[in-house]
Amino acid sequence: MRPRGLVVAIDGPSGAGKSTVGRTLAERLGYTFIDTGAMYRAVAWQALVRDLALDDATALGRLAQKARIELRGSLPRVFVDGAEVTDRLRSREVSQAASRVSAHPTVRRALVARQRELGRDGGVVMDGRDIGSVVFPDAEVKFYVDASPRQRAERRQRELAAAGTASDVDVVEAEIRARDEADSSRADSPLTRLPEALYIDTTALTPEAVVESMAAAVASCGAR
Repeated sequence: MRPRGLVVAIDGPSGAGKSTVGRTLAERLGYTFIDTGAMYRAVAWQALVRDLALDDATALGRLAQKARIELRGSLPRVFVDGAEVTDRLRSREVSQAASRVSAHPTVRRALVARQRELGRDGGVVMDGRDIGSVVFPDAEVKFYVDASPRQRAERRQRELAAAGTASDVDVVEAEIRARDEADSSRADSPLTRLPEALYIDTTALTPEAVVESMAAAVASCGAR
C-alpha cells in the first residue's frame, strides 16, 4: 500500500464518462481526482492563445514543460500560470487541438512526469488514455470505461449545448470516431484496453451504477 492509498487508473475514449464517474468515485473514497485530459487541453489552449503551430513538437514540448498547470478542488478547476481557464477548455476548437497536441512525445513526456509525481503516494483516481499502460502500469486498480460512439456524441452535444454552442450530433460523432482513431493509432502511448483492466460499457448505465461497480472493485483491493 502506498502512503496515501491506492492508485486507481481509469482509461477509455473521449466521451465515455470517465471524468464524471472518476470524480464521484474519488469523492466517495476520499481520494484526489486527477483529470489528465484537462492537462493536455490546458497545453492546447495555451498553444492556441500563443498561436503556436500544432505540429511543432519542440515548441509544444517546451510549453508543456514550462506551463504551471494546477487542478484545484473536487471538480477540479483548472489553472494555468495562476489564471483559471476551466471554462475555456471544453470548446470544440480546444478539444480538436488537444488531440493533435497530445500526440507529440515531447508533450506526453512532460505531462506524464507531472502525473506520476501527483500520484506517486497513492490516494488518487486518475483518468486518461494511458494511465494504466504508461503513467501507472503498477496501479492497484485499472478500469477501461467505454460507450458507443453515438452515445458519446449525444453526451458531447449536450455538453456543448450547456456551454451555449449548437452542434450537429452526426458531425460530433464523426469527430469522436476520428479522435478514437488518432488516439488508438498514435506511436506514443496509444489508447489501449489492457487485459487486466475491468471493462465497463456505460452506454446503458447510469453514472451511479458505474460508480457502484467501481467502488466494489476498489474495495476488493483494500482501499482505505
